[in-house]
Amino acid sequence: MRHFSLASLSAAALAIGLLVSGPSMAQTAAPATPSKMAPAPSPAAKMAPAAESKMAPAAKAEAKIDINTATKEELMAFKGIGDKYSDKIIAGRPYAKKDQLVSKNILPEATYKKLSDQIIATQPK
Repeated sequence: MRHFSLASLSAAALAIGLLVSGPSMAQTAAPATPSKMAPAPSPAAKMAPAAESKMAPAAKAEAKIDINTATKEELMAFKGIGDKYSDKIIAGRPYAKKDQLVSKNILPEATYKKLSDQIIATQPK
């Protein structure tokens, strides 16, 4: 017959008690294993406001920036548009069509292609 020490019996009782009492006690006593943890939300989900995350995909796609009225900060939010390009875009206003960013040598064609589906050029009425 095996003899168990008091320490090993106490450790076994503590472990069983943690398992039986539920996750709240187990998490404070020992970290949960990765397989039992709920998946962490993505960084985008953490940063997205609740109202924006509920928007329909079509509504998000339609939110285009008007190059005739956009602020410097709004223009600089585009990848590839920095301080100099945003200044050139603003100085070249107004634009009848968005492709004038290339024809007026405001932006290189490669940069324009990256953002052309995200911009518009509206005309004042």
